[in-house]
Amino acid sequence: MNITEKIIHNHSGVAGVRPGDIVDITIDARVARDFAGANVVKNLENNGLDVDDPDKTYFTFDCNPGGSDQKYAANQHYCRMYARNKGIKVYDIDQGIGTHIAIDKGLILPGGTFISTDSHANIMGAIGAFGQGMGDKDIAAAWAHGSVWFKVPESVKITFTGKKPDAVTAKDIVLNMLNKFGASTLLGRSVEMYGNAIDALTLDERITISSMATELGAIIIMFPPSEKIISELKKRTGKDFEPVYADNDACYKKEYEIDISQFIPMVANPGHPHDDAPVTSVKKTKIDSAFIGSCTNGRIDDLRIAASILKDKKVAPGVVLKIVPSTDQIWKQALNEGIIKIFKDAGVLVSNAGCAGCAAGQVGQNGPGEVTISTGNRNFAGKQGKGSVYLASPATVAASAVAGYITDQHDIPAIPAEFEKGTSAAQEKVSKEKPKEDRPIETEGRVWLIEVDDIDTDMIFHNRYLTITDIDEMGQYTFDNLEGYEDFASKAQPGDIIVTRKNFGAGSSRQQAVDCFKSLGISCILAESYGAIYERNAINAAFPILTYDPELLKDIDLKNGDTIRVNFKTGEITNLRNHVSTHINKFFDVQMEIYQKGGLL
Repeated sequence: MNITEKIIHNHSGVAGVRPGDIVDITIDARVARDFAGANVVKNLENNGLDVDDPDKTYFTFDCNPGGSDQKYAANQHYCRMYARNKGIKVYDIDQGIGTHIAIDKGLILPGGTFISTDSHANIMGAIGAFGQGMGDKDIAAAWAHGSVWFKVPESVKITFTGKKPDAVTAKDIVLNMLNKFGASTLLGRSVEMYGNAIDALTLDERITISSMATELGAIIIMFPPSEKIISELKKRTGKDFEPVYADNDACYKKEYEIDISQFIPMVANPGHPHDDAPVTSVKKTKIDSAFIGSCTNGRIDDLRIAASILKDKKVAPGVVLKIVPSTDQIWKQALNEGIIKIFKDAGVLVSNAGCAGCAAGQVGQNGPGEVTISTGNRNFAGKQGKGSVYLASPATVAASAVAGYITDQHDIPAIPAEFEKGTSAAQEKVSKEKPKEDRPIETEGRVWLIEVDDIDTDMIFHNRYLTITDIDEMGQYTFDNLEGYEDFASKAQPGDIIVTRKNFGAGSSRQQAVDCFKSLGISCILAESYGAIYERNAINAAFPILTYDPELLKDIDLKNGDTIRVNFKTGEITNLRNHVSTHINKFFDVQMEIYQKGGLL
């Protein structure tokens, strides 16, 4: 077995596992954040469920650590009260990003299992642990029972040859990977990283790369722990452990060999993390703001790199540089090393630890028309504000903030670019589940043919609505951030069926991106493939989703506005316009079981 298969096997209690098997996995650390934490609690309370093991259960308040949004503040306190009652540990708004805390404090160790309402919980691959972001129903089930069902993924092995260029950072490595693989080549697969250049990576560098597995569409990017990493983790956590490694005869769906010496400093162009280009191709693009932080680049290594560039320099006139360490411990370390003073002397806004610009956090949002260069992991339209966001390494972001335009650390002008005149680059009422109804195995409805790949969760249900917990309010916001479909909610009719393309639901773990369709009465969604978390959320909510081979749909000559009939049990699909039928992938057994129950809980 490979690493992921071994970890799942060790936590499943079954004799052996292989790709495609569905098993219950015991979860070592079960986390809910301030985003979705309140929904996790409501799911438990509404279904009369208790917490299985408070010692393995945690809250981490990292999305809005200032409590600056009233609904976030209300949800945070709602969770605090529940935690006090149940004896659950809370890493509150003064602590930082939950996934980083889990690594640094040993809540999760190599070979362990970790889940969170954070879609970047697969960052645990950095230490050779299995982590997954999940929706609030999944997390509630794990809190109540200590385990969740999981489908064993296919695995991919990537071996890097050659020597890493000095100018190439960990962020550049993952941006080069996105440039090569895109957002769906590795979709739903566990990726293992090997090679001399990989062995030499620090913990912070591994965290950067693993944190963007979600953007690659992968289940996880898994690093076999080196002796240096093992020693560091034992020192940090004070705990002993036995790492898990792949067997010599481990099987992989596919193996790649990549020459890392060919990698170059990269940026991701606004809108898509996988739309990547050399830094040189966008050089001298004027910026309004810059951001260093997030779970991808808020570690001490990242801050040291930024400080080495900002020392004795100033942020360009009119440009705002925001820096947010990932944890309070790293913040204090930066203070003791004099890094915070370098930042402040350079004119940087330094905020308290947390996620910052992601998920409408406390620092890092931009406004309409604003051009930002950021170390974040996502630059979906609207994700970090209303402006345009380029993704890059801390070195590139710091250099660009000093220059006033996008550049690299080796080409910072003596006089920065300036702007020309006139230019700018609550604890809510607990919602009750509707009464259960008979669950039909066949549906019939009008087709919305949306021929777009990689429709992400911010396009489906934007992060500015994340605090909405009443499903009846969600439908009106469906697709209002998907270009060309902003009026979808007003035109959709109960029973309608959406037919779309690859990687539908990429990105966040937000349950609302499923529930908004339920709110509108959409009867099912057909897609070539789904984001891994989105697929789970839909299945667990008893919302019908199916996958299809595009060649098969050609057989029925499907057009926008056609009426089709879909059978979930057999996979038969019929176009009622021409009465031609074919078969797509039917519900698998667990999906049907959850669907007939009316949901996971």
